[in-house]
Amino acid sequence: MNSIAQQLKTRFEKAFTSAFGESYAGTDPMLAAAGNPKFGDFQCNAAMSLGKKLGKPPRAIASTIIENLDIADICETPEIAGPGFINLKLKPAYLEAQISEIAADTRLGIEPAKTPQRVAIDFSSPNIAKEMHVGHLRSTIIGDAIARILEFQGHDVLRINHIGDWGTQFGMLIAYLREVHPEALTTADALDLGDLVAFYRQAKQRFDADETFKETARQEVVKLQAGAEDTRRAWKLLCDQSRREFQVIYDLLDIKLTERGESFYNPLLPAVVEDLTNLGLLVESDGAKCVFVDGFTNKEGEPLPLIVQKTDGGYNYATTDLAAIRYRIQNDNAKRIIYVTDSGQANHFAQVFAVARKACWIPEDVEIVHVPFGLVLGEEGKRLKTRSGEAVRLQDLLDEAIVRATQDLEDRLVREERQETKEFIANVGRVVGLSAVKYADLSQNRASNYVFSYDKMLALQGNTAPYMLYAYARVQGIRRKGEINFDNLDAGAKVILQSDAELVLAKHLLQFNEVINAVDGDLLPNRICQYLFELSQKFNQFFEQCPVLKAEEPLRTSRLILCDLTARTLKLGLGLLGIKVLERM
Repeated sequence: MNSIAQQLKTRFEKAFTSAFGESYAGTDPMLAAAGNPKFGDFQCNAAMSLGKKLGKPPRAIASTIIENLDIADICETPEIAGPGFINLKLKPAYLEAQISEIAADTRLGIEPAKTPQRVAIDFSSPNIAKEMHVGHLRSTIIGDAIARILEFQGHDVLRINHIGDWGTQFGMLIAYLREVHPEALTTADALDLGDLVAFYRQAKQRFDADETFKETARQEVVKLQAGAEDTRRAWKLLCDQSRREFQVIYDLLDIKLTERGESFYNPLLPAVVEDLTNLGLLVESDGAKCVFVDGFTNKEGEPLPLIVQKTDGGYNYATTDLAAIRYRIQNDNAKRIIYVTDSGQANHFAQVFAVARKACWIPEDVEIVHVPFGLVLGEEGKRLKTRSGEAVRLQDLLDEAIVRATQDLEDRLVREERQETKEFIANVGRVVGLSAVKYADLSQNRASNYVFSYDKMLALQGNTAPYMLYAYARVQGIRRKGEINFDNLDAGAKVILQSDAELVLAKHLLQFNEVINAVDGDLLPNRICQYLFELSQKFNQFFEQCPVLKAEEPLRTSRLILCDLTARTLKLGLGLLGIKVLERM
Protein backbone atom coordinates (compact mmCIF):
# COMPACT_ATOMS: atom_id res chain seq x y z
CA MET A 1 0.00 0.00 0.00
CA ASN A 2 1.38 3.39 -0.96
CA SER A 3 1.95 5.78 1.91
CA ILE A 4 -0.37 8.74 2.38
CA ALA A 5 2.43 11.09 1.33
CA GLN A 6 3.00 9.06 -1.85
CA GLN A 7 -0.71 9.07 -2.68
CA LEU A 8 -0.85 12.84 -2.24
CA LYS A 9 2.33 13.32 -4.27
CA THR A 10 0.78 11.41 -7.19
CA ARG A 11 -2.38 13.54 -7.06
CA PHE A 12 -0.36 16.77 -7.02
CA GLU A 13 1.77 15.67 -9.96
CA LYS A 14 -1.40 15.13 -11.99
CA ALA A 15 -2.65 18.56 -10.92
CA PHE A 16 0.57 20.24 -12.07
CA THR A 17 0.24 18.62 -15.49
CA SER A 18 -3.40 19.66 -15.81
CA ALA A 19 -2.75 23.20 -14.62
CA PHE A 20 0.57 24.05 -16.30
CA GLY A 21 1.13 21.51 -19.07
CA GLU A 22 3.23 18.42 -19.71
CA SER A 23 6.48 20.28 -19.11
CA TYR A 24 5.52 20.41 -15.42
CA ALA A 25 4.82 16.69 -15.14
CA GLY A 26 6.80 15.23 -12.26
CA THR A 27 7.24 18.56 -10.49
CA ASP A 28 8.05 18.00 -6.84
CA PRO A 29 5.03 19.12 -4.77
CA MET A 30 7.41 19.75 -1.83
CA LEU A 31 5.05 18.02 0.57
CA ALA A 32 5.86 18.19 4.26
CA ALA A 33 4.11 17.21 7.44
CA ALA A 34 2.37 20.23 8.94
CA GLY A 35 4.39 21.75 11.77
CA ASN A 36 1.26 22.62 13.74
CA PRO A 37 -1.88 20.42 13.85
CA LYS A 38 -4.12 23.50 13.56
CA PHE A 39 -2.85 23.90 9.98
CA GLY A 40 -3.82 20.33 9.09
CA ASP A 41 -1.71 17.26 8.36
CA PHE A 42 0.34 18.12 5.27
CA GLN A 43 1.54 21.24 3.53
CA CYS A 44 2.41 21.71 -0.16
CA ASN A 45 5.11 24.36 -0.63
CA ALA A 46 5.51 24.14 -4.42
CA ALA A 47 3.65 27.38 -5.27
CA MET A 48 6.56 29.56 -4.15
CA SER A 49 9.12 27.85 -6.40
CA LEU A 50 6.66 27.70 -9.31
CA GLY A 51 6.00 31.41 -8.91
CA LYS A 52 9.48 32.25 -10.16
CA LYS A 53 9.16 29.96 -13.20
CA LEU A 54 5.65 31.07 -14.15
CA GLY A 55 6.02 34.73 -13.25
CA LYS A 56 2.85 34.78 -11.19
CA PRO A 57 2.07 35.40 -7.51
CA PRO A 58 2.43 32.17 -5.48
CA ARG A 59 -1.07 32.51 -4.01
CA ALA A 60 -2.54 32.67 -7.51
CA ILE A 61 -0.54 29.58 -8.48
CA ALA A 62 -1.71 27.80 -5.32
CA SER A 63 -5.30 28.62 -6.27
CA THR A 64 -4.76 27.17 -9.77
CA ILE A 65 -3.22 24.01 -8.31
CA ILE A 66 -6.24 23.50 -6.02
CA GLU A 67 -8.64 23.98 -8.96
CA ASN A 68 -6.94 21.06 -10.73
CA LEU A 69 -6.36 18.92 -7.63
CA ASP A 70 -8.47 15.81 -7.17
CA ILE A 71 -8.11 14.80 -3.52
CA ALA A 72 -11.70 15.00 -2.28
CA ASP A 73 -11.58 11.32 -1.26
CA ILE A 74 -8.47 11.91 0.88
CA CYS A 75 -8.63 15.44 2.27
CA GLU A 76 -10.98 18.17 3.34
CA THR A 77 -11.08 21.24 1.05
CA PRO A 78 -7.49 22.53 0.81
CA GLU A 79 -6.72 25.96 2.26
CA ILE A 80 -4.19 28.54 1.12
CA ALA A 81 -2.13 30.15 3.86
CA GLY A 82 0.59 32.79 4.03
CA PRO A 83 2.45 33.53 0.78
CA GLY A 84 1.06 30.40 -0.95
CA PHE A 85 1.22 27.35 1.29
CA ILE A 86 -1.48 24.76 0.58
CA ASN A 87 -2.66 23.17 3.83
CA LEU A 88 -4.24 19.72 3.74
CA LYS A 89 -6.33 18.02 6.40
CA LEU A 90 -6.99 14.28 6.06
CA LYS A 91 -10.59 13.12 6.20
CA PRO A 92 -11.50 10.82 9.11
CA ALA A 93 -13.37 8.56 6.66
CA TYR A 94 -10.22 8.16 4.56
CA LEU A 95 -8.14 7.37 7.65
CA GLU A 96 -10.73 4.84 8.82
CA ALA A 97 -10.59 3.02 5.48
CA GLN A 98 -6.77 3.02 5.49
CA ILE A 99 -6.62 1.63 9.04
CA SER A 100 -9.08 -1.12 8.13
CA GLU A 101 -6.93 -2.02 5.13
CA ILE A 102 -3.64 -2.37 7.00
CA ALA A 103 -5.33 -4.12 9.94
CA ALA A 104 -6.41 -6.86 7.52
CA ASP A 105 -2.86 -7.25 6.14
CA THR A 106 -0.29 -9.48 7.83
CA ARG A 107 2.45 -7.08 6.61
CA LEU A 108 0.55 -4.05 7.94
CA GLY A 109 0.37 -2.48 4.50
CA ILE A 110 4.13 -2.59 3.91
CA GLU A 111 4.80 -3.85 0.40
CA PRO A 112 8.01 -5.80 -0.30
CA ALA A 113 10.71 -4.11 -2.37
CA LYS A 114 9.72 -3.86 -6.03
CA THR A 115 13.18 -4.99 -7.14
CA PRO A 116 14.61 -7.40 -4.52
CA GLN A 117 18.39 -7.62 -4.48
CA ARG A 118 21.09 -9.99 -3.33
CA VAL A 119 22.64 -8.06 -0.42
CA ALA A 120 25.87 -8.95 1.39
CA ILE A 121 26.25 -7.42 4.87
CA ASP A 122 29.65 -7.62 6.56
CA PHE A 123 29.25 -7.18 10.32
CA SER A 124 30.38 -8.26 13.82
CA SER A 125 33.82 -9.60 12.73
CA PRO A 126 35.62 -10.49 15.99
CA ASN A 127 39.18 -11.80 16.06
CA ILE A 128 40.19 -15.36 16.89
CA ALA A 129 42.00 -15.80 20.22
CA LYS A 130 40.44 -12.59 21.47
CA GLU A 131 37.24 -12.18 23.45
CA MET A 132 34.38 -10.17 22.02
CA HIS A 133 34.27 -6.83 23.77
CA VAL A 134 32.07 -3.75 23.84
CA GLY A 135 33.66 -2.59 20.59
CA HIS A 136 31.92 -5.48 18.78
CA LEU A 137 28.54 -4.55 20.24
CA ARG A 138 27.54 -1.89 17.74
CA SER A 139 28.67 -3.72 14.61
CA THR A 140 26.82 -6.86 15.69
CA ILE A 141 23.57 -5.17 16.72
CA ILE A 142 23.42 -2.60 13.90
CA GLY A 143 24.36 -5.18 11.26
CA ASP A 144 21.72 -7.62 12.50
CA ALA A 145 19.01 -4.94 12.51
CA ILE A 146 19.86 -3.86 8.96
CA ALA A 147 19.82 -7.51 7.86
CA ARG A 148 16.40 -8.09 9.46
CA ILE A 149 14.92 -4.97 7.84
CA LEU A 150 16.22 -5.82 4.38
CA GLU A 151 15.09 -9.44 4.74
CA PHE A 152 11.60 -8.23 5.67
CA GLN A 153 11.64 -6.07 2.55
CA GLY A 154 12.21 -9.20 0.49
CA HIS A 155 15.92 -8.85 -0.23
CA ASP A 156 18.11 -11.97 -0.30
CA VAL A 157 20.56 -11.17 2.49
CA LEU A 158 23.91 -12.85 3.06
CA ARG A 159 25.04 -12.15 6.65
CA ILE A 160 28.84 -12.34 6.61
CA ASN A 161 31.07 -12.64 9.67
CA HIS A 162 34.50 -11.57 8.41
CA ILE A 163 36.45 -12.84 11.42
CA GLY A 164 40.16 -12.26 11.90
CA ASP A 165 41.44 -15.84 11.63
CA TRP A 166 44.66 -15.47 9.64
CA GLY A 167 47.95 -13.66 9.63
CA THR A 168 50.95 -12.79 11.76
CA GLN A 169 49.06 -12.98 15.06
CA PHE A 170 48.64 -16.74 14.64
CA GLY A 171 52.31 -17.33 14.02
CA MET A 172 53.04 -15.24 17.10
CA LEU A 173 50.52 -17.10 19.30
CA ILE A 174 51.41 -20.59 18.07
CA ALA A 175 55.13 -19.94 18.54
CA TYR A 176 54.52 -18.74 22.10
CA LEU A 177 52.22 -21.62 23.03
CA ARG A 178 54.76 -24.13 21.78
CA GLU A 179 57.01 -22.84 24.56
CA VAL A 180 54.62 -22.24 27.46
CA HIS A 181 51.55 -24.45 26.89
CA PRO A 182 52.11 -26.92 24.01
CA GLU A 183 49.05 -29.05 24.88
CA ALA A 184 46.85 -26.12 23.78
CA LEU A 185 48.06 -26.81 20.23
CA THR A 186 47.09 -30.48 20.26
CA THR A 187 44.10 -30.73 22.62
CA ALA A 188 40.74 -29.01 22.23
CA ASP A 189 39.88 -26.48 24.95
CA ALA A 190 43.08 -27.12 26.89
CA LEU A 191 42.82 -23.44 27.85
CA ASP A 192 39.91 -21.19 28.67
CA LEU A 193 39.49 -18.41 26.14
CA GLY A 194 40.38 -15.90 28.85
CA ASP A 195 43.70 -17.66 29.39
CA LEU A 196 44.25 -17.78 25.65
CA VAL A 197 43.73 -14.03 25.47
CA ALA A 198 46.27 -13.53 28.25
CA PHE A 199 48.80 -15.68 26.40
CA TYR A 200 48.12 -13.67 23.24
CA ARG A 201 49.03 -10.45 25.07
CA GLN A 202 52.21 -12.02 26.40
CA ALA A 203 53.08 -13.28 22.91
CA LYS A 204 52.57 -9.79 21.49
CA GLN A 205 54.90 -8.28 24.09
CA ARG A 206 57.51 -10.90 23.30
CA PHE A 207 57.07 -10.34 19.56
CA ASP A 208 57.64 -6.60 19.92
CA ALA A 209 60.72 -6.98 22.14
CA ASP A 210 62.52 -10.15 20.95
CA GLU A 211 63.87 -10.31 17.38
CA THR A 212 64.61 -14.03 17.66
CA PHE A 213 61.05 -14.78 18.75
CA LYS A 214 59.74 -12.50 16.00
CA GLU A 215 61.57 -14.58 13.39
CA THR A 216 60.24 -17.80 14.95
CA ALA A 217 56.71 -16.41 14.75
CA ARG A 218 57.20 -15.48 11.10
CA GLN A 219 58.35 -19.01 10.34
CA GLU A 220 55.14 -20.31 11.92
CA VAL A 221 53.18 -18.05 9.57
CA VAL A 222 55.11 -19.49 6.62
CA LYS A 223 54.32 -23.02 7.84
CA LEU A 224 50.65 -22.08 8.28
CA GLN A 225 50.44 -20.68 4.78
CA ALA A 226 52.27 -23.72 3.39
CA GLY A 227 49.79 -26.05 5.08
CA ALA A 228 52.17 -27.72 7.59
CA GLU A 229 50.05 -30.35 9.32
CA ASP A 230 50.91 -29.57 12.97
CA THR A 231 50.65 -25.80 12.51
CA ARG A 232 47.34 -26.12 10.65
CA ARG A 233 45.99 -28.43 13.38
CA ALA A 234 46.98 -25.93 16.08
CA TRP A 235 45.40 -23.07 14.11
CA LYS A 236 42.17 -25.01 13.68
CA LEU A 237 41.96 -25.82 17.41
CA LEU A 238 42.39 -22.16 18.32
CA CYS A 239 39.78 -21.08 15.78
CA ASP A 240 37.24 -23.69 16.87
CA GLN A 241 37.58 -22.70 20.50
CA SER A 242 37.01 -19.03 19.75
CA ARG A 243 34.04 -19.83 17.52
CA ARG A 244 32.31 -21.69 20.33
CA GLU A 245 32.79 -18.73 22.64
CA PHE A 246 31.50 -16.32 20.00
CA GLN A 247 28.47 -18.53 19.44
CA VAL A 248 27.46 -18.22 23.09
CA ILE A 249 27.07 -14.48 22.60
CA TYR A 250 25.42 -14.82 19.20
CA ASP A 251 22.87 -17.24 20.65
CA LEU A 252 22.22 -14.87 23.55
CA LEU A 253 21.62 -11.98 21.15
CA ASP A 254 19.79 -14.14 18.56
CA ILE A 255 22.28 -13.30 15.82
CA LYS A 256 22.60 -15.43 12.67
CA LEU A 257 25.82 -15.23 10.65
CA THR A 258 27.73 -17.03 7.91
CA GLU A 259 31.42 -17.16 8.75
CA ARG A 260 33.80 -16.05 6.04
CA GLY A 261 37.06 -15.32 7.81
CA GLU A 262 40.22 -13.83 6.37
CA SER A 263 41.49 -17.37 5.74
CA PHE A 264 38.59 -17.91 3.32
CA TYR A 265 40.03 -15.30 0.97
CA ASN A 266 43.69 -16.24 1.43
CA PRO A 267 43.88 -18.41 -1.73
CA LEU A 268 42.46 -15.51 -3.75
CA LEU A 269 45.07 -12.90 -2.77
CA PRO A 270 47.74 -13.67 -5.42
CA ALA A 271 45.11 -13.14 -8.15
CA VAL A 272 44.33 -9.70 -6.74
CA VAL A 273 47.97 -8.67 -7.04
CA GLU A 274 48.29 -10.27 -10.47
CA ASP A 275 45.20 -8.55 -11.85
CA LEU A 276 46.22 -5.14 -10.48
CA THR A 277 49.64 -5.66 -12.05
CA ASN A 278 48.14 -6.57 -15.42
CA LEU A 279 45.91 -3.50 -15.25
CA GLY A 280 49.00 -1.35 -14.73
CA LEU A 281 47.75 -0.04 -11.40
CA LEU A 282 50.45 -1.44 -9.10
CA VAL A 283 53.51 0.67 -8.42
CA GLU A 284 56.41 -0.04 -6.09
CA SER A 285 56.85 2.33 -3.15
CA ASP A 286 59.56 1.71 -0.53
CA GLY A 287 59.66 -1.92 -1.62
CA ALA A 288 55.91 -2.49 -1.26
CA LYS A 289 53.42 -2.91 -4.10
CA CYS A 290 50.78 -0.19 -3.90
CA VAL A 291 47.94 1.51 -5.72
CA PHE A 292 47.62 5.29 -5.66
CA VAL A 293 44.19 6.84 -6.05
CA ASP A 294 43.49 10.54 -6.50
CA GLY A 295 42.13 12.30 -3.45
CA PHE A 296 43.93 10.31 -0.75
CA THR A 297 46.80 12.01 1.03
CA ASN A 298 48.67 11.62 4.32
CA LYS A 299 49.05 14.27 7.04
CA GLU A 300 51.84 15.91 5.07
CA GLY A 301 49.61 16.22 2.02
CA GLU A 302 51.58 13.61 0.07
CA PRO A 303 49.79 10.92 -2.01
CA LEU A 304 48.66 8.07 0.23
CA PRO A 305 49.15 4.60 -1.24
CA LEU A 306 47.00 1.55 -0.58
CA ILE A 307 49.54 -1.18 0.15
CA VAL A 308 48.49 -4.45 -1.49
CA GLN A 309 51.66 -6.48 -0.97
CA LYS A 310 54.22 -5.75 1.73
CA THR A 311 57.96 -5.60 1.25
CA ASP A 312 58.32 -9.16 2.60
CA GLY A 313 55.81 -10.44 0.06
CA GLY A 314 53.00 -10.78 2.58
CA TYR A 315 49.49 -9.42 2.22
CA ASN A 316 47.44 -7.19 4.49
CA TYR A 317 43.86 -6.20 5.31
CA ALA A 318 43.47 -4.18 2.11
CA THR A 319 44.40 -7.17 -0.05
CA THR A 320 41.85 -9.33 1.73
CA ASP A 321 39.16 -6.66 1.46
CA LEU A 322 39.78 -6.34 -2.28
CA ALA A 323 39.53 -10.11 -2.68
CA ALA A 324 36.31 -10.10 -0.64
CA ILE A 325 34.76 -7.42 -2.87
CA ARG A 326 35.57 -9.44 -5.98
CA TYR A 327 34.21 -12.65 -4.47
CA ARG A 328 30.97 -11.04 -3.25
CA ILE A 329 30.31 -9.57 -6.69
CA GLN A 330 31.52 -12.42 -8.89
CA ASN A 331 30.56 -15.46 -6.79
CA ASP A 332 27.83 -14.26 -4.44
CA ASN A 333 26.24 -12.08 -7.15
CA ALA A 334 25.64 -9.32 -4.61
CA LYS A 335 24.12 -6.12 -5.98
CA ARG A 336 24.51 -4.26 -2.70
CA ILE A 337 27.44 -4.75 -0.32
CA ILE A 338 27.26 -3.19 3.13
CA TYR A 339 30.15 -2.92 5.60
CA VAL A 340 29.17 -2.21 9.21
CA THR A 341 32.32 -1.06 11.02
CA ASP A 342 33.41 1.81 13.24
CA SER A 343 33.91 5.30 11.87
CA GLY A 344 37.68 4.98 12.29
CA GLN A 345 37.78 2.62 9.31
CA ALA A 346 35.96 5.01 6.98
CA ASN A 347 39.12 6.17 5.20
CA HIS A 348 40.37 2.59 4.78
CA PHE A 349 37.16 1.47 3.10
CA ALA A 350 36.90 4.60 1.00
CA GLN A 351 40.38 3.86 -0.35
CA VAL A 352 39.66 0.15 -0.89
CA PHE A 353 36.41 0.98 -2.74
CA ALA A 354 38.24 3.56 -4.85
CA VAL A 355 40.90 1.02 -5.87
CA ALA A 356 38.23 -1.58 -6.70
CA ARG A 357 36.43 0.97 -8.88
CA LYS A 358 39.65 2.02 -10.56
CA ALA A 359 40.22 -1.65 -11.40
CA CYS A 360 36.64 -1.81 -12.77
CA TRP A 361 35.75 -4.62 -10.34
CA ILE A 362 32.55 -2.89 -9.22
CA PRO A 363 29.91 -2.86 -11.99
CA GLU A 364 27.61 0.13 -12.33
CA ASP A 365 24.64 -1.88 -11.05
CA VAL A 366 26.41 -2.77 -7.78
CA GLU A 367 26.17 -0.46 -4.76
CA ILE A 368 28.91 -0.70 -2.17
CA VAL A 369 28.61 1.28 1.05
CA HIS A 370 30.34 1.69 4.39
CA VAL A 371 27.95 2.00 7.34
CA PRO A 372 30.03 3.74 10.03
CA PHE A 373 29.21 3.98 13.71
CA GLY A 374 30.59 5.91 16.66
CA LEU A 375 32.03 4.81 19.99
CA VAL A 376 30.37 3.42 23.09
CA LEU A 377 31.32 5.79 25.91
CA GLY A 378 31.27 5.47 29.67
CA GLU A 379 29.23 7.93 31.72
CA GLU A 380 32.30 10.15 32.11
CA GLY A 381 32.27 10.65 28.33
CA LYS A 382 35.34 8.56 27.50
CA ARG A 383 35.61 5.22 25.68
CA LEU A 384 33.89 2.56 27.81
CA LYS A 385 36.54 0.52 29.64
CA THR A 386 37.00 -1.51 32.80
CA ARG A 387 38.64 0.03 35.86
CA SER A 388 41.90 -1.60 34.78
CA GLY A 389 41.67 0.27 31.47
CA GLU A 390 40.75 -2.71 29.30
CA ALA A 391 37.82 -2.99 26.89
CA VAL A 392 34.69 -4.31 28.61
CA ARG A 393 33.99 -7.96 27.74
CA LEU A 394 30.73 -8.16 25.81
CA GLN A 395 29.65 -11.21 27.80
CA ASP A 396 30.11 -9.31 31.07
CA LEU A 397 28.16 -6.33 29.75
CA LEU A 398 25.20 -8.48 28.68
CA ASP A 399 25.23 -10.51 31.89
CA GLU A 400 25.18 -7.31 33.94
CA ALA A 401 22.20 -5.98 31.96
CA ILE A 402 20.26 -9.18 32.66
CA VAL A 403 21.13 -9.09 36.36
CA ARG A 404 20.03 -5.47 36.70
CA ALA A 405 16.81 -6.01 34.74
CA THR A 406 15.98 -9.02 36.90
CA GLN A 407 16.65 -7.07 40.09
CA ASP A 408 14.48 -4.18 38.88
CA LEU A 409 11.63 -6.62 38.20
CA GLU A 410 11.98 -8.29 41.60
CA ASP A 411 11.91 -4.89 43.32
CA ARG A 412 8.79 -3.92 41.38
CA LEU A 413 7.06 -7.20 42.28
CA VAL A 414 7.70 -6.50 45.95
CA ARG A 415 6.26 -2.99 45.67
CA GLU A 416 3.20 -4.30 43.84
CA GLU A 417 2.86 -7.26 46.23
CA ARG A 418 2.77 -9.51 43.20
CA GLN A 419 3.79 -13.16 43.05
CA GLU A 420 5.45 -14.61 39.96
CA THR A 421 7.31 -17.85 39.24
CA LYS A 422 11.08 -18.04 39.03
CA GLU A 423 10.74 -18.97 35.35
CA PHE A 424 8.69 -15.83 34.65
CA ILE A 425 11.18 -13.60 36.47
CA ALA A 426 14.17 -15.17 34.71
CA ASN A 427 12.59 -14.85 31.26
CA VAL A 428 11.44 -11.25 31.71
CA GLY A 429 14.80 -10.24 33.20
CA ARG A 430 16.65 -11.81 30.28
CA VAL A 431 14.41 -10.32 27.56
CA VAL A 432 14.32 -6.85 29.12
CA GLY A 433 18.06 -6.78 29.85
CA LEU A 434 19.12 -7.80 26.35
CA SER A 435 16.43 -5.66 24.70
CA ALA A 436 17.54 -2.64 26.70
CA VAL A 437 21.14 -3.00 25.48
CA LYS A 438 20.09 -3.45 21.86
CA TYR A 439 17.56 -0.64 21.86
CA ALA A 440 19.85 1.83 23.64
CA ASP A 441 22.36 1.32 20.85
CA LEU A 442 19.94 1.29 17.92
CA SER A 443 17.98 4.33 19.12
CA GLN A 444 21.07 6.50 18.52
CA ASN A 445 22.06 7.81 15.14
CA ARG A 446 24.69 5.18 14.38
CA ALA A 447 27.22 7.78 13.25
CA SER A 448 27.30 9.31 16.75
CA ASN A 449 29.03 8.23 19.93
CA TYR A 450 26.68 7.39 22.77
CA VAL A 451 26.94 7.08 26.53
CA PHE A 452 26.27 3.61 27.91
CA SER A 453 24.08 3.80 31.02
CA TYR A 454 22.28 0.83 32.55
CA ASP A 455 20.01 3.15 34.53
CA LYS A 456 18.82 5.02 31.45
CA MET A 457 18.40 2.02 29.19
CA LEU A 458 16.42 0.05 31.80
CA ALA A 459 14.08 2.93 32.70
CA LEU A 460 10.36 2.29 32.25
CA GLN A 461 9.91 5.85 30.95
CA GLY A 462 11.50 7.54 27.96
CA ASN A 463 12.82 6.22 24.68
CA THR A 464 13.82 2.81 26.04
CA ALA A 465 13.06 -0.82 25.29
CA PRO A 466 11.16 -1.33 28.58
CA TYR A 467 8.82 1.56 27.65
CA MET A 468 8.11 -0.06 24.28
CA LEU A 469 7.68 -3.52 25.80
CA TYR A 470 5.33 -2.13 28.43
CA ALA A 471 3.12 -0.55 25.74
CA TYR A 472 2.87 -3.92 24.00
CA ALA A 473 2.16 -5.72 27.28
CA ARG A 474 -0.55 -3.15 28.07
CA VAL A 475 -2.47 -4.21 24.95
CA GLN A 476 -2.14 -7.84 25.97
CA GLY A 477 -3.48 -6.87 29.39
CA ILE A 478 -6.58 -5.44 27.70
CA ARG A 479 -6.92 -8.70 25.78
CA ARG A 480 -6.73 -10.83 28.93
CA LYS A 481 -9.01 -8.61 30.98
CA GLY A 482 -11.70 -8.54 28.30
CA GLU A 483 -11.10 -12.17 27.31
CA ILE A 484 -10.60 -10.92 23.77
CA ASN A 485 -9.30 -12.94 20.86
CA PHE A 486 -8.03 -10.31 18.45
CA ASP A 487 -8.03 -12.83 15.61
CA ASN A 488 -11.80 -13.24 16.03
CA LEU A 489 -12.70 -9.55 15.81
CA ASP A 490 -15.32 -8.86 13.18
CA ALA A 491 -13.40 -8.57 9.90
CA GLY A 492 -16.04 -6.23 8.57
CA ALA A 493 -16.20 -4.03 11.64
CA LYS A 494 -15.99 -0.34 10.89
CA VAL A 495 -13.12 1.66 12.32
CA ILE A 496 -14.45 4.82 13.93
CA LEU A 497 -12.14 7.75 14.57
CA GLN A 498 -13.93 10.37 16.64
CA SER A 499 -11.61 11.72 19.31
CA ASP A 500 -8.35 13.56 18.73
CA ALA A 501 -6.43 10.74 20.45
CA GLU A 502 -7.88 8.17 18.04
CA LEU A 503 -7.07 10.31 15.02
CA VAL A 504 -3.52 11.00 16.19
CA LEU A 505 -2.88 7.30 16.82
CA ALA A 506 -4.36 6.28 13.48
CA LYS A 507 -2.29 8.80 11.53
CA HIS A 508 0.87 7.58 13.19
CA LEU A 509 0.06 3.91 12.51
CA LEU A 510 -0.26 4.78 8.82
CA GLN A 511 3.28 6.20 8.71
CA PHE A 512 5.06 2.91 9.49
CA ASN A 513 5.56 1.93 5.84
CA GLU A 514 7.26 5.26 5.12
CA VAL A 515 9.71 4.65 7.96
CA ILE A 516 10.57 1.11 6.82
CA ASN A 517 11.11 2.25 3.24
CA ALA A 518 13.35 5.08 4.45
CA VAL A 519 15.55 2.69 6.46
CA ASP A 520 15.80 0.37 3.45
CA GLY A 521 17.52 3.30 1.75
CA ASP A 522 19.59 5.11 4.36
CA LEU A 523 20.28 2.19 6.76
CA LEU A 524 19.47 4.22 9.88
CA PRO A 525 17.63 1.88 12.30
CA ASN A 526 17.14 4.72 14.79
CA ARG A 527 14.28 5.89 12.55
CA ILE A 528 12.33 2.80 13.60
CA CYS A 529 13.16 3.40 17.27
CA GLN A 530 11.92 6.97 17.11
CA TYR A 531 8.75 5.88 15.32
CA LEU A 532 8.03 3.15 17.91
CA PHE A 533 8.69 5.55 20.78
CA GLU A 534 6.20 8.05 19.39
CA LEU A 535 3.75 5.24 18.69
CA SER A 536 3.96 4.09 22.32
CA GLN A 537 3.42 7.66 23.52
CA LYS A 538 0.40 8.14 21.29
CA PHE A 539 -1.06 4.79 22.28
CA ASN A 540 -0.68 5.57 25.98
CA GLN A 541 -2.46 8.90 25.44
CA PHE A 542 -5.22 7.08 23.55
CA PHE A 543 -5.48 4.46 26.32
CA GLU A 544 -5.83 7.16 29.00
CA GLN A 545 -8.40 9.22 27.08
CA CYS A 546 -10.46 6.57 25.30
CA PRO A 547 -12.15 3.76 27.26
CA VAL A 548 -11.81 0.49 25.37
CA LEU A 549 -13.51 -2.41 27.16
CA LYS A 550 -16.15 -0.14 28.71
CA ALA A 551 -17.01 1.55 25.42
CA GLU A 552 -20.31 0.77 23.73
CA GLU A 553 -20.41 -1.01 20.39
CA PRO A 554 -19.45 -0.32 17.64
CA LEU A 555 -16.86 1.97 19.27
CA ARG A 556 -15.58 -0.86 21.49
CA THR A 557 -14.59 -3.08 18.55
CA SER A 558 -13.11 -0.11 16.69
CA ARG A 559 -10.86 0.71 19.64
CA LEU A 560 -9.89 -2.93 20.03
CA ILE A 561 -8.78 -2.89 16.38
CA LEU A 562 -6.60 0.16 17.13
CA CYS A 563 -5.14 -1.61 20.18
CA ASP A 564 -4.39 -4.76 18.22
CA LEU A 565 -2.88 -2.85 15.30
CA THR A 566 -0.67 -0.90 17.72
CA ALA A 567 0.56 -4.14 19.32
CA ARG A 568 1.22 -5.78 15.96
CA THR A 569 3.15 -2.71 14.79
CA LEU A 570 5.22 -2.68 17.97
CA LYS A 571 5.92 -6.40 17.65
CA LEU A 572 6.95 -6.10 14.02
CA GLY A 573 9.03 -2.98 14.58
CA LEU A 574 10.83 -4.38 17.61
CA GLY A 575 11.32 -7.69 15.81
CA LEU A 576 13.10 -5.86 12.99
CA LEU A 577 15.47 -4.55 15.65
CA GLY A 578 16.06 -8.05 17.01
CA ILE A 579 13.94 -7.45 20.11
CA LYS A 580 11.36 -9.91 21.43
CA VAL A 581 8.10 -8.76 23.01
CA LEU A 582 6.59 -9.90 26.31
CA GLU A 583 2.95 -10.73 26.95
CA ARG A 584 3.34 -9.71 30.58
CA MET A 585 5.90 -7.65 32.49
